[in-house]
Amino acid sequence: MIQTERIVIASAGNDFVNFTEREQEGLRRAGEILKAGGLVAFPTETVYGLGGDALNPDSSRKIYAAKGRPSDNPLIVHIADWGDLSRIVSRIPKAAERLAEAFWPGPLTMILQKSDAVPMETTGGLDTVAVRMPSHPVALAVIREGGGFVAAPSANTSGKPSPTLAAHVAEDMDGRIDMIIDGGALGIGLESTIVDLTVSPPRILRPGYITREMLEQVLGDVEADATILQSQAECGQAPKAPGMKYRHYAPAGELTVVCGEPEAVVEYINRRADEDRKGGHLVGVIGTEEMLDRYRADVIKSVGSRTEEDVIAARLYAILREFDAEGATKIYSEAFSVEGLGQAIMNRLLKAAGHRVIDLQVQQEVGENDSNRK
Repeated sequence: MIQTERIVIASAGNDFVNFTEREQEGLRRAGEILKAGGLVAFPTETVYGLGGDALNPDSSRKIYAAKGRPSDNPLIVHIADWGDLSRIVSRIPKAAERLAEAFWPGPLTMILQKSDAVPMETTGGLDTVAVRMPSHPVALAVIREGGGFVAAPSANTSGKPSPTLAAHVAEDMDGRIDMIIDGGALGIGLESTIVDLTVSPPRILRPGYITREMLEQVLGDVEADATILQSQAECGQAPKAPGMKYRHYAPAGELTVVCGEPEAVVEYINRRADEDRKGGHLVGVIGTEEMLDRYRADVIKSVGSRTEEDVIAARLYAILREFDAEGATKIYSEAFSVEGLGQAIMNRLLKAAGHRVIDLQVQQEVGENDSNRK
Protein backbone atom coordinates (compact mmCIF):
# COMPACT_ATOMS: atom_id res chain seq x y z
CA MET A 1 0.00 0.00 0.00
CA ILE A 2 1.24 3.51 -0.86
CA GLN A 3 1.49 6.20 1.81
CA THR A 4 -0.78 8.89 0.36
CA GLU A 5 0.36 12.41 1.14
CA ARG A 6 -2.35 15.09 1.48
CA ILE A 7 -1.96 18.83 1.10
CA VAL A 8 -4.51 21.65 1.21
CA ILE A 9 -4.40 24.60 -1.18
CA ALA A 10 -6.84 27.40 -0.40
CA SER A 11 -5.45 30.12 -2.68
CA ALA A 12 -7.36 30.96 -5.85
CA GLY A 13 -4.76 32.93 -7.74
CA ASN A 14 -4.26 32.35 -11.45
CA ASP A 15 -0.50 32.52 -11.22
CA PHE A 16 1.98 30.38 -9.30
CA VAL A 17 3.29 33.38 -7.38
CA ASN A 18 -0.18 33.92 -5.89
CA PHE A 19 0.05 30.67 -3.93
CA THR A 20 1.60 30.79 -0.47
CA GLU A 21 5.17 29.58 -0.07
CA ARG A 22 3.92 26.39 1.59
CA GLU A 23 1.44 25.81 -1.24
CA GLN A 24 4.13 26.38 -3.85
CA GLU A 25 6.31 23.78 -2.16
CA GLY A 26 3.42 21.30 -2.19
CA LEU A 27 2.83 21.92 -5.88
CA ARG A 28 6.52 21.39 -6.61
CA ARG A 29 6.37 18.07 -4.76
CA ALA A 30 3.34 17.12 -6.84
CA GLY A 31 5.31 17.88 -9.98
CA GLU A 32 8.24 15.77 -8.80
CA ILE A 33 5.90 12.85 -8.14
CA LEU A 34 4.44 13.10 -11.63
CA LYS A 35 7.84 13.33 -13.30
CA ALA A 36 8.94 10.24 -11.36
CA GLY A 37 5.98 8.27 -12.66
CA GLY A 38 3.73 8.64 -9.62
CA LEU A 39 0.07 9.63 -9.32
CA VAL A 40 -1.43 12.84 -7.94
CA ALA A 41 -5.12 13.68 -7.47
CA PHE A 42 -5.89 17.37 -7.95
CA PRO A 43 -8.89 19.70 -8.34
CA THR A 44 -10.15 21.00 -11.67
CA GLU A 45 -13.17 23.20 -12.33
CA THR A 46 -15.20 20.06 -13.16
CA VAL A 47 -14.26 17.12 -10.89
CA TYR A 48 -11.09 15.95 -9.13
CA GLY A 49 -8.64 14.37 -11.58
CA LEU A 50 -6.19 11.50 -11.06
CA GLY A 51 -3.02 12.66 -12.74
CA GLY A 52 -0.06 10.82 -14.19
CA ASP A 53 2.57 11.68 -16.82
CA ALA A 54 0.63 11.37 -20.08
CA LEU A 55 3.79 10.63 -22.09
CA ASN A 56 4.91 7.83 -19.76
CA PRO A 57 3.16 4.52 -20.56
CA ASP A 58 3.93 3.20 -17.08
CA SER A 59 2.11 6.15 -15.51
CA SER A 60 -0.96 5.46 -17.63
CA ARG A 61 -0.89 1.82 -16.61
CA LYS A 62 -0.74 2.94 -12.97
CA ILE A 63 -3.82 5.13 -13.49
CA TYR A 64 -5.80 2.21 -14.89
CA ALA A 65 -4.67 0.00 -12.00
CA ALA A 66 -5.49 2.55 -9.29
CA LYS A 67 -8.97 3.13 -10.68
CA GLY A 68 -9.65 -0.48 -11.64
CA ARG A 69 -10.39 0.99 -15.07
CA PRO A 70 -10.38 -1.06 -18.29
CA SER A 71 -7.31 -0.18 -20.34
CA ASP A 72 -9.34 0.38 -23.52
CA ASN A 73 -11.06 3.39 -21.91
CA PRO A 74 -9.08 6.44 -23.18
CA LEU A 75 -7.52 8.98 -20.83
CA ILE A 76 -7.72 12.76 -21.32
CA VAL A 77 -4.41 14.58 -21.64
CA HIS A 78 -4.40 17.91 -19.78
CA ILE A 79 -2.19 20.78 -20.90
CA ALA A 80 -1.63 24.23 -19.45
CA ASP A 81 -0.31 26.15 -22.45
CA TRP A 82 -1.60 26.36 -26.02
CA GLY A 83 1.88 25.96 -27.48
CA ASP A 84 2.13 22.45 -26.01
CA LEU A 85 -0.75 21.12 -28.10
CA SER A 86 1.40 20.76 -31.24
CA ARG A 87 3.64 18.25 -29.47
CA ILE A 88 0.88 15.73 -28.81
CA VAL A 89 -1.29 16.03 -31.94
CA SER A 90 -0.28 15.50 -35.56
CA ARG A 91 -2.35 18.42 -36.84
CA ILE A 92 -4.26 21.31 -35.28
CA PRO A 93 -7.39 21.99 -37.36
CA LYS A 94 -8.94 25.45 -37.61
CA ALA A 95 -11.93 24.17 -35.62
CA ALA A 96 -9.64 23.41 -32.67
CA GLU A 97 -8.16 26.89 -32.79
CA ARG A 98 -11.61 28.46 -32.78
CA LEU A 99 -12.85 26.31 -29.91
CA ALA A 100 -9.71 26.96 -27.88
CA GLU A 101 -10.10 30.69 -28.37
CA ALA A 102 -13.71 30.49 -27.18
CA PHE A 103 -13.52 27.92 -24.36
CA TRP A 104 -9.93 27.27 -23.21
CA PRO A 105 -8.98 27.26 -20.44
CA GLY A 106 -12.26 25.59 -19.52
CA PRO A 107 -14.40 22.45 -19.39
CA LEU A 108 -13.99 21.38 -23.01
CA THR A 109 -12.09 18.34 -24.32
CA MET A 110 -11.21 18.02 -28.01
CA ILE A 111 -10.41 14.74 -29.77
CA LEU A 112 -7.66 15.09 -32.37
CA GLN A 113 -5.25 12.84 -34.25
CA LYS A 114 -2.42 12.02 -31.88
CA SER A 115 1.30 12.38 -32.50
CA ASP A 116 3.87 9.67 -31.85
CA ALA A 117 4.72 11.38 -28.55
CA VAL A 118 1.54 10.03 -26.94
CA PRO A 119 1.74 6.33 -26.06
CA MET A 120 -1.10 3.98 -26.93
CA GLU A 121 -1.41 3.19 -23.20
CA THR A 122 -2.73 6.73 -22.70
CA THR A 123 -5.20 6.67 -25.61
CA GLY A 124 -6.64 3.22 -24.93
CA GLY A 125 -5.06 1.89 -28.12
CA LEU A 126 -6.56 4.59 -30.35
CA ASP A 127 -4.74 6.80 -32.87
CA THR A 128 -6.62 9.81 -31.51
CA VAL A 129 -6.04 11.72 -28.30
CA ALA A 130 -8.46 13.62 -26.05
CA VAL A 131 -7.00 16.96 -24.90
CA ARG A 132 -8.20 19.72 -22.60
CA MET A 133 -6.85 22.79 -20.84
CA PRO A 134 -8.53 23.21 -17.44
CA SER A 135 -9.15 26.62 -15.90
CA HIS A 136 -8.61 25.75 -12.23
CA PRO A 137 -5.42 27.47 -11.01
CA VAL A 138 -4.27 24.44 -9.02
CA ALA A 139 -4.74 22.16 -12.02
CA LEU A 140 -2.71 24.49 -14.24
CA ALA A 141 0.07 24.67 -11.67
CA VAL A 142 0.18 20.89 -11.25
CA ILE A 143 0.35 20.38 -15.03
CA ARG A 144 3.19 22.87 -15.45
CA GLU A 145 5.15 21.52 -12.47
CA GLY A 146 4.60 17.96 -13.73
CA GLY A 147 6.11 18.53 -17.16
CA GLY A 148 3.20 19.93 -19.15
CA PHE A 149 1.27 16.78 -20.12
CA VAL A 150 -0.89 15.12 -17.48
CA ALA A 151 -3.31 12.27 -18.18
CA ALA A 152 -6.14 12.68 -15.71
CA PRO A 153 -9.42 10.79 -15.58
CA SER A 154 -11.69 11.42 -12.61
CA ALA A 155 -10.07 10.42 -9.30
CA ASN A 156 -12.53 7.70 -8.30
CA THR A 157 -12.77 3.95 -8.45
CA SER A 158 -13.99 3.05 -11.93
CA GLY A 159 -17.77 3.03 -12.13
CA LYS A 160 -18.40 5.04 -8.97
CA PRO A 161 -19.62 8.67 -8.89
CA SER A 162 -16.88 11.13 -9.76
CA PRO A 163 -15.38 13.10 -6.85
CA THR A 164 -16.27 16.74 -6.24
CA LEU A 165 -14.57 16.86 -2.82
CA ALA A 166 -11.10 15.70 -1.76
CA ALA A 167 -12.86 13.50 0.82
CA HIS A 168 -14.47 11.60 -2.07
CA VAL A 169 -11.01 11.03 -3.56
CA ALA A 170 -9.69 9.74 -0.23
CA GLU A 171 -12.59 7.26 0.04
CA ASP A 172 -11.50 5.60 -3.20
CA MET A 173 -7.81 6.35 -3.60
CA ASP A 174 -6.19 6.52 -0.16
CA GLY A 175 -3.30 4.05 -0.18
CA ARG A 176 -3.40 3.67 -3.97
CA ILE A 177 -1.82 6.96 -5.08
CA ASP A 178 1.02 9.20 -3.94
CA MET A 179 -0.71 12.52 -3.23
CA ILE A 180 -4.14 14.14 -2.89
CA ILE A 181 -4.35 17.91 -3.29
CA ASP A 182 -7.39 19.30 -1.49
CA GLY A 183 -8.68 22.36 -3.32
CA GLY A 184 -12.11 22.42 -1.68
CA ALA A 185 -15.52 21.93 -3.29
CA LEU A 186 -15.64 22.24 -7.07
CA GLY A 187 -17.93 24.50 -9.06
CA ILE A 188 -19.20 22.63 -12.13
CA GLY A 189 -19.43 19.09 -10.77
CA LEU A 190 -19.73 17.26 -14.11
CA GLU A 191 -16.90 16.18 -16.39
CA SER A 192 -15.92 18.24 -19.42
CA THR A 193 -17.76 18.24 -22.71
CA ILE A 194 -15.98 16.02 -25.26
CA VAL A 195 -16.18 16.95 -28.95
CA ASP A 196 -14.63 14.84 -31.70
CA LEU A 197 -12.91 17.00 -34.31
CA THR A 198 -11.69 14.07 -36.41
CA VAL A 199 -15.12 13.76 -38.06
CA SER A 200 -17.27 16.16 -40.05
CA PRO A 201 -19.41 17.67 -38.77
CA PRO A 202 -17.83 17.65 -35.28
CA ARG A 203 -19.57 15.26 -32.90
CA ILE A 204 -20.24 15.58 -29.16
CA LEU A 205 -19.28 12.30 -27.48
CA ARG A 206 -19.95 13.44 -23.91
CA PRO A 207 -22.13 16.44 -22.98
CA GLY A 208 -21.03 18.85 -20.30
CA TYR A 209 -21.08 22.49 -19.22
CA ILE A 210 -20.16 23.59 -22.75
CA THR A 211 -23.44 22.79 -24.51
CA ARG A 212 -24.18 21.89 -28.11
CA GLU A 213 -25.71 25.33 -28.60
CA MET A 214 -22.51 27.00 -27.41
CA LEU A 215 -20.38 24.85 -29.72
CA GLU A 216 -22.62 25.59 -32.70
CA GLN A 217 -22.20 29.31 -32.14
CA VAL A 218 -18.49 28.80 -32.85
CA LEU A 219 -18.44 25.95 -35.38
CA GLY A 220 -21.84 25.88 -37.02
CA ASP A 221 -23.31 22.38 -37.39
CA VAL A 222 -22.40 20.01 -34.53
CA GLU A 223 -23.83 16.51 -34.08
CA ALA A 224 -24.57 14.68 -30.82
CA ASP A 225 -23.45 11.07 -30.62
CA ALA A 226 -26.25 8.52 -30.33
CA THR A 227 -24.71 7.12 -27.13
CA ILE A 228 -25.31 10.33 -25.14
CA LEU A 229 -28.80 9.25 -24.08
CA GLN A 230 -28.64 5.59 -25.12
CA SER A 231 -26.53 2.69 -23.96
CA GLN A 232 -23.44 1.61 -25.89
CA ALA A 233 -25.07 -1.78 -26.50
CA GLU A 234 -28.10 -0.12 -28.07
CA CYS A 235 -25.92 1.85 -30.47
CA GLY A 236 -23.35 -0.83 -31.26
CA GLN A 237 -20.45 1.64 -31.46
CA ALA A 238 -16.86 1.31 -30.31
CA PRO A 239 -15.80 3.78 -27.57
CA LYS A 240 -13.79 6.77 -28.75
CA ALA A 241 -13.83 8.83 -25.56
CA PRO A 242 -13.86 8.32 -21.78
CA GLY A 243 -17.15 7.11 -20.38
CA MET A 244 -18.71 5.81 -23.59
CA LYS A 245 -18.43 2.04 -23.08
CA TYR A 246 -18.75 1.18 -19.41
CA ARG A 247 -21.23 1.88 -16.62
CA HIS A 248 -20.17 5.05 -14.86
CA TYR A 249 -21.04 7.30 -11.93
CA ALA A 250 -23.08 4.55 -10.25
CA PRO A 251 -24.06 4.35 -6.58
CA ALA A 252 -24.02 0.97 -4.82
CA GLY A 253 -27.82 0.85 -4.71
CA GLU A 254 -30.00 0.15 -7.75
CA LEU A 255 -30.85 3.48 -9.38
CA THR A 256 -33.93 3.99 -11.57
CA VAL A 257 -34.74 7.19 -13.48
CA VAL A 258 -38.46 7.94 -13.79
CA CYS A 259 -39.74 10.08 -16.68
CA GLY A 260 -43.21 11.57 -17.04
CA GLU A 261 -45.57 14.24 -15.80
CA PRO A 262 -44.76 15.41 -12.24
CA GLU A 263 -47.89 13.99 -10.63
CA ALA A 264 -47.40 10.62 -12.29
CA VAL A 265 -43.70 10.52 -11.30
CA VAL A 266 -44.51 11.19 -7.65
CA GLU A 267 -47.28 8.57 -7.59
CA TYR A 268 -45.06 5.94 -9.24
CA ILE A 269 -42.02 6.57 -7.02
CA ASN A 270 -44.09 6.54 -3.82
CA ARG A 271 -45.83 3.32 -4.80
CA ARG A 272 -42.56 1.60 -5.68
CA ALA A 273 -40.90 2.94 -2.54
CA ASP A 274 -43.66 1.50 -0.36
CA GLU A 275 -43.30 -1.89 -2.09
CA ASP A 276 -39.50 -1.86 -1.80
CA ARG A 277 -39.55 -0.93 1.88
CA LYS A 278 -41.89 -3.84 2.59
CA GLY A 279 -39.33 -6.01 0.84
CA GLY A 280 -36.62 -4.89 3.25
CA HIS A 281 -34.95 -2.24 1.10
CA LEU A 282 -33.73 1.14 2.28
CA VAL A 283 -35.16 3.47 -0.34
CA GLY A 284 -33.74 6.79 -1.50
CA VAL A 285 -35.24 9.48 -3.72
CA ILE A 286 -33.46 12.18 -5.72
CA GLY A 287 -35.97 14.99 -6.11
CA THR A 288 -36.13 18.65 -7.02
CA GLU A 289 -37.07 21.42 -4.61
CA GLU A 290 -40.40 21.82 -6.38
CA MET A 291 -41.48 18.23 -5.60
CA LEU A 292 -39.47 17.21 -2.55
CA ASP A 293 -42.20 17.33 0.09
CA ARG A 294 -44.38 14.97 -1.97
CA TYR A 295 -42.18 11.88 -1.64
CA ARG A 296 -42.29 8.99 0.85
CA ALA A 297 -38.98 7.18 1.32
CA ASP A 298 -36.25 6.47 3.87
CA VAL A 299 -33.77 8.99 2.45
CA ILE A 300 -35.01 11.94 0.37
CA LYS A 301 -32.44 14.34 -1.06
CA SER A 302 -32.88 17.59 -2.93
CA VAL A 303 -30.66 18.01 -5.96
CA GLY A 304 -31.79 21.63 -6.34
CA SER A 305 -34.43 23.59 -8.23
CA ARG A 306 -35.31 22.79 -11.83
CA THR A 307 -34.68 26.46 -12.58
CA GLU A 308 -31.00 26.11 -11.56
CA GLU A 309 -29.44 23.33 -13.62
CA ASP A 310 -25.93 24.44 -12.68
CA VAL A 311 -26.78 23.68 -9.03
CA ILE A 312 -28.17 20.25 -9.97
CA ALA A 313 -24.99 19.47 -11.94
CA ALA A 314 -22.75 20.51 -9.05
CA ARG A 315 -24.66 18.44 -6.47
CA LEU A 316 -25.47 15.24 -8.36
CA TYR A 317 -22.34 13.16 -7.69
CA ALA A 318 -22.12 14.15 -4.03
CA ILE A 319 -25.73 13.04 -3.53
CA LEU A 320 -25.09 9.68 -5.18
CA ARG A 321 -22.18 9.13 -2.79
CA GLU A 322 -24.35 10.16 0.18
CA PHE A 323 -26.81 7.40 -0.66
CA ASP A 324 -23.93 4.92 -0.46
CA ALA A 325 -22.94 6.25 2.96
CA GLU A 326 -26.53 5.85 4.19
CA GLY A 327 -26.93 2.36 2.78
CA ALA A 328 -29.68 2.94 0.22
CA THR A 329 -30.33 -0.23 -1.78
CA LYS A 330 -33.03 1.18 -4.08
CA ILE A 331 -32.89 4.73 -5.43
CA TYR A 332 -35.35 6.60 -7.64
CA SER A 333 -34.67 9.87 -9.42
CA GLU A 334 -36.74 12.37 -11.30
CA ALA A 335 -35.69 12.90 -14.92
CA PHE A 336 -34.48 16.21 -16.33
CA SER A 337 -34.52 18.15 -19.57
CA VAL A 338 -32.39 16.82 -22.41
CA GLU A 339 -31.60 20.32 -23.66
CA GLY A 340 -28.64 22.51 -22.68
CA LEU A 341 -26.90 21.51 -19.45
CA GLY A 342 -29.82 19.21 -18.71
CA GLN A 343 -28.53 16.85 -21.39
CA ALA A 344 -25.28 16.39 -19.46
CA ILE A 345 -27.20 15.79 -16.22
CA MET A 346 -29.40 13.16 -17.88
CA ASN A 347 -26.37 11.55 -19.55
CA ARG A 348 -24.72 11.02 -16.14
CA LEU A 349 -27.95 9.87 -14.48
CA LEU A 350 -28.69 7.33 -17.21
CA LYS A 351 -25.17 5.90 -17.04
CA ALA A 352 -25.38 5.78 -13.23
CA ALA A 353 -28.64 3.85 -13.59
CA GLY A 354 -27.23 1.50 -16.21
CA HIS A 355 -29.99 2.95 -18.45
CA ARG A 356 -32.67 1.62 -16.09
CA VAL A 357 -35.50 3.99 -17.03
CA ILE A 358 -39.24 4.01 -16.43
CA ASP A 359 -41.02 6.18 -19.02
CA LEU A 360 -44.54 6.65 -17.67
CA GLN A 361 -45.70 8.42 -20.82
CA VAL A 362 -44.78 5.39 -22.94
CA GLN A 363 -46.47 3.08 -20.45
CA GLN A 364 -49.62 5.18 -20.63
CA GLU A 365 -49.61 5.11 -24.44
CA VAL A 366 -49.15 1.33 -24.44
CA GLY A 367 -52.01 0.95 -21.98
CA GLU A 368 -54.28 3.12 -24.09
CA ASN A 369 -53.40 1.18 -27.24
CA ASP A 370 -54.06 -2.11 -25.45
CA SER A 371 -57.47 -0.91 -24.28
CA ASN A 372 -58.34 0.30 -27.78
CA ARG A 373 -57.66 -3.17 -29.18
CA LYS A 374 -60.10 -4.84 -26.78
